[in-house]
Order: sequence, then C-alpha cells, then structure tokens
Amino acid sequence: MTVSDQVFTKEGQKRPQKSGAFKAAKQAQRIVMLTIGAAMMAVALEIFLVPNSMIDGGITGISIMLSHIFHIPLGILLTLLNLPFLAVGYKQIGKTFALSTLYAVVLMSIGTQLLHPVSAFTFEPLLAAVFGGIILGVGVGLVVRYGGSLDGTEIVAILIAKKLPFSVGEVVMFFNLFILSGAGFVFGWNNAMFSLIAYYIAFKLIDITLEGLDQSKSVWIISEKFRDIGEALTERLGRGVTYLDGEGGFSGENKKVIFVVITRLEEAKLKSIVEDWDSDAFVAIGNIHDVKGGRFKKKAIH
Repeated sequence: MTVSDQVFTKEGQKRPQKSGAFKAAKQAQRIVMLTIGAAMMAVALEIFLVPNSMIDGGITGISIMLSHIFHIPLGILLTLLNLPFLAVGYKQIGKTFALSTLYAVVLMSIGTQLLHPVSAFTFEPLLAAVFGGIILGVGVGLVVRYGGSLDGTEIVAILIAKKLPFSVGEVVMFFNLFILSGAGFVFGWNNAMFSLIAYYIAFKLIDITLEGLDQSKSVWIISEKFRDIGEALTERLGRGVTYLDGEGGFSGENKKVIFVVITRLEEAKLKSIVEDWDSDAFVAIGNIHDVKGGRFKKKAIH
C-alpha cells in the first residue's frame, strides 16, 4: 500500500481509506442496530420489568427505584443520571462511543415514555423476569456490539478496571450487588430475587448477542505431522491455516504450530481430523468474540 492509499488521523496514525458509500453503509447499520437495541431495552423495562416491580442493574436499576419513590417519569431519570457518565466517556473512551451511547440512551428514554401507558404483557413474576431478561439482554448486547452503552456504570467499570486488578464484569457485578439489594427494601425481597433472575438471564443473553449463536473458536495445534494435519483441515473443513514457528520451553526444540479459526459446530470434526493423523498432538481451543477479515466464512462440514 502506498502513501496515496492512506489517510492520516489527528493522532498521526495511518488508516486505509474507504469509499464514502462503505462508510455510509456502516454508519446506517450502526444507527439501525442501536435503534433496535434501545427499543428492545424500553420494551423490556416498560412491558415486563417495571410493571412487575423488578429492576435491572446499574443506572437503570437506580432510575427505576427513584421513579417509584419520587414518582418522576423513568425516561427523565434515565437521561439525567446517565449524562455525567457520558461526559466522562467522551473524554476517556472516545467521541464515537459517547455519541452512540447518547443516541441509545435518549432513544431508550423516549421509548419508556411512549410505552408507559401500555399494559404489561404478563403479571406472572417468573414469566416477566424470564422474557424481560431475554429482551433486555439482546437489546443491551446489540448496543454494546455496535459501539455504545445503555448504562453509565459500564463506563465507570471500564475506567476502574484500567487502574485496579479487576475485570469490567467484576466491577459491574460489585455495583449491581448493592443496587439489586436495594430493590429488596423498595419493592420487597421476592421482587428483588425475581430481579436477580432477570439480571442473570440478561447477562447471559448479552454474551450470546456479542459472540453470536455460531460462536467462533481459535485452535492451536502442535504436532510433528503439522503439514498433513494442516492440509487435511484445509481440504475437509475448508479452513485456511497458518503455520507459526515455536520453540519448546523444556526441550528447546523448534516446533511448528498450526493456527486456525473454526466455528463451534466444526470443533468435533477438527478433533477427529487431528486424531486421525497424530493422537499425541497438542491441541488448545479457545472462544473468540468476533472474527473479521481474511478468508473466514461459514462453510459446510464434509
């Protein structure tokens, strides 16, 4: 790539130049997905959780409790309580993240206002917790996947995780432990426990939405028959493989490492192929949240 093929950002970094049509399509996709995610969040809150006196974690949970205590519209509280965190996110994380989050939060707030007069689909607590959690989890997952957030505590968690030896998930869980406990004093302990069920379901659905149902996996294989195994994987799975140079830490011997990305459905077939060529081969398999570029496409197993 020549210099003429690239543009320079304000930070002085080089980035490949893409056509205006491509950028417009990606921006349209981002807006559509943020819209769907925020709308799903509003539905989960006003049609399932709030009418059954259940809460979500984070700023959303705090807003629900304050709305119940002071009779302030939920949409207003969702916007006002998230604004300070948006300012922090703009400075510390980036403009695109902050604008995407602002768009999603405002849309969610408007959605809760519009849906507030609508009757709940069910007043059975378990059904409300399950379906509310599912819809909420997919909605939040879509917003996060496309570069935004629906809750200010996630922004705080990202910043804290950079300075302390805790993951973002652990920090969020710490905050939500107190918030969900507070629901017991406001709505009663039965509703607090149903809120915990909804939160757990949403937490799992966020992961599924981020990773996709057809989860990808990265595979490292060390074997003396690396060439035979690599060719078999290419031929029978249709996967491109990469040969890496390695050195045994104990023996000091040079070794070849096969790296390949597969789908979850191809894992059993891969293990069978490796077993056919070398039953003593070292195989390590890990989950991948996202795969882009290269020649990775969904292929039939044969």
